[in-house]
Amino acid sequence: MKVRMLSENLAQRGHAVTVLTAKFGSSEWEASRLVANETPFGLQTSENGVETIYLPTWFRYRALTVNPRVIRFCRSSLRRFDLVHFYGLYDLLGPAVSHYCQRRRIPYVIEPMGMYRPIDRSFRLKSVWHQSFGRAFWRGATHIIATSEMEQQELLQDGISAAKVVVRYNGIDADSWTKPPIRGTFRAKWNISADQPLILFLSRLIARKGADILIEAFAEAAPRSARLVIAGPEGEPGYLASLERRAKDCGVSSRVLFVGPVYDEEKRTLLADADLFVLPSRYENFANSAAEAIGCGVPVIISDACGIRSLVDGRAGLVIAPEKDSLAVALRQMLVDRALYGRLKEGCHKVAEQLSWSRLTEQMESHYVNAMATSNGVR
Repeated sequence: MKVRMLSENLAQRGHAVTVLTAKFGSSEWEASRLVANETPFGLQTSENGVETIYLPTWFRYRALTVNPRVIRFCRSSLRRFDLVHFYGLYDLLGPAVSHYCQRRRIPYVIEPMGMYRPIDRSFRLKSVWHQSFGRAFWRGATHIIATSEMEQQELLQDGISAAKVVVRYNGIDADSWTKPPIRGTFRAKWNISADQPLILFLSRLIARKGADILIEAFAEAAPRSARLVIAGPEGEPGYLASLERRAKDCGVSSRVLFVGPVYDEEKRTLLADADLFVLPSRYENFANSAAEAIGCGVPVIISDACGIRSLVDGRAGLVIAPEKDSLAVALRQMLVDRALYGRLKEGCHKVAEQLSWSRLTEQMESHYVNAMATSNGVR
């Protein structure tokens, strides 16, 4: 969503925007019935002022793909661009395109999206990428875009020049909430009464996200009332079963709902009915799900290992250590102290304004201008 929202907002501001990406099986235009035109580089679509080119994929391993036509694109078309913005790491497209950027003196920025420090898997392969393809790719960037002050600090600690690192938060799609769902739809489906506090965890189910901590803290802070909804796809085999056992062992299995992944309208109805969002993650580059909850006016409790913490603390929620006792105290506060809850709920609006894509696009535009000026020797 980040690439789409930023691209469309840049186009609205009068910029010519092209997104170059690999084709992964069925594509976005097929689902939306957009017209796709064949080009020498791959299929091309246009929507809301943004051109998208899907390079044919010859080989794929997770996010890493082999796309030979990228060379043809760079040789014939790259010179028409003033700047290139790379999203993510650990692929071959970024290093390939950046090689031609350097040859043609086209400035580029990299947004690692929390991937610079490997945290979940494939540590050896990621290390090999950094030492080979990634070395020149990273070195040639004019700016590195961190999505939080926490990520910025990590990059500086890892030796990245302070002159290169700038911060631009992830945004939320405020337009999707101009007409929120009618409150009560999700509660009716799952037989949750209107007067029962609904606490929501919405994220991928992996150990790092801290759902296990939340179940234990919930059992301690709300032993007789409230409902806890744990939503999201299982990211580690067997982890969902371990969470279900944890809820049973804590004596709250009848009040903990595991609803699986939720998307689009179902997610909207869930957020509309939630009273509190909780993410006690052990590491989170930004915490997009917490930002979405705030955008819906739902106060949050997050850990101090979440990048969004600087926006949340005391404004739209509470920030705690990712451990049971701290979380249990925070849950009790939010369930009992109605003045505190009301103040934080009111603060969600101001935080959401800071995360509007129109505001963040304007900020990103200024980073682009600085990158081009730096590349041209103006600064």
